Amino acid sequence: MQWHQVMPSSTERSLEEIVLRARPVTGVVEDYDSLLSQVGDRRIVLIGEASHGTHEFYRERARITRRLIDELGFTVVAAEADWPDAYRVNRYVMGSSNDTDADHALADFRRFPTWMWRNEDVLGFVQWLRARNDAQRSPATKVRFYGLDLYSLRASIEAVIAYLDRVDPDAAQRARTRYACFDHVGDDGQAYGYALATGAADPCETQVVAQLVELRHRARDYLSRDGWVAQDEQFYAEQNAQLVRDAEEYYHQMYRAEVSSWNLRDRHMASTLDSLLDHLDRLDHHGAHTKVVVWAHNSHVGDARATAMGARGELNIGQLARQRYGGDTYLVGFSTYSGRVTAASDWGGPAERKHVRPGRTESHEWLLHGANLPAYWLSTGELRDDDLGRPRLERAIGVIYRPQTELASHYFEARLLQQFDAVVHIDHTNALIPLERTPMWNQGEPPETFPTGL
Repeated sequence: MQWHQVMPSSTERSLEEIVLRARPVTGVVEDYDSLLSQVGDRRIVLIGEASHGTHEFYRERARITRRLIDELGFTVVAAEADWPDAYRVNRYVMGSSNDTDADHALADFRRFPTWMWRNEDVLGFVQWLRARNDAQRSPATKVRFYGLDLYSLRASIEAVIAYLDRVDPDAAQRARTRYACFDHVGDDGQAYGYALATGAADPCETQVVAQLVELRHRARDYLSRDGWVAQDEQFYAEQNAQLVRDAEEYYHQMYRAEVSSWNLRDRHMASTLDSLLDHLDRLDHHGAHTKVVVWAHNSHVGDARATAMGARGELNIGQLARQRYGGDTYLVGFSTYSGRVTAASDWGGPAERKHVRPGRTESHEWLLHGANLPAYWLSTGELRDDDLGRPRLERAIGVIYRPQTELASHYFEARLLQQFDAVVHIDHTNALIPLERTPMWNQGEPPETFPTGL
């Protein structure tokens, strides 16, 4: 059946405009020439993903990022990843670690979902980053890799203490005493949050704030050594202390107010981005502004004010970046109509290779599928049709995918033209390949598991 036989006239007009404005993505170098022209001299490019387990999203995001680095002078990749785990990768790509290869550099990504960063696409990008950095003479022209997230409560505590053990053993002992507040509530932040919610523990807020204040107060003493390495390591430790402080508040709120904990997390990621820009601007003695590529899910990258999230009072890093940096930002989203994805069925579950159901009728995915192109990207600022600007359902798959309840679990309303500056649509996608494949991933999900009518 032909599209024009079933679509209303307004949707026909929208589709005609999409086809007119679509820039095919075919794998050639020139695919994103116009996108780079639109980025121009902006400082912050945020690149999303419609799932945490789609190979093409990771591949195309890396392709765009490599060009931003090579052609427009971007020197930082800041990812939706835990700060200490990502900093091990940073040390490797900067040539200052004992890791022998990229696989070892990614080894600290042990927390669920490991496949989100321990996968073939990230491995290849880290290898490329190390090879590129090795060819640079100055640290200022090397590209760094950082994490923005705040789930690493225990790892960040250990990192603060390890840093202080090297530079100030007495301060390290004071840190151990303060952070011992967490010792009786288990090994992770969720256990701490639950203990607070049930009255089984007292908050550690006073202790973590005191530790952060002391570390900042003594920063100048710790930077007596010359060179960017000392400054970067002190900054790394201070950000870990800030993370512990923010994670304490996040887990404190987790069992109390869902919107509040979401906002705390994205405010932390936005604040970490601000700190990275300030820190690296200070390190550059030539006065140039640092340029950062942010990698995160669409739900964090796309401006929350254009989605149902914003209507619920939620914000995200894309919104906060636009509000703070205005025209210095550029937001890129991803979309797919069908395919396969690496995801779990429940939190903490094994990686599975699941079928992605075709996009729902009248969703953004359905409309973009109607262009009948395997892969393309759109500049949303060029799309003028009113129907394209109205709210439609949009799919979001994180690390969990539940096709049996897809409408309730994975769709929300969004205005695509206001949400992103550009959208890359890959019509049929493949699952991200984990470095450690589970039997369930190798077996894959049979097609007959699809329910109908949901």
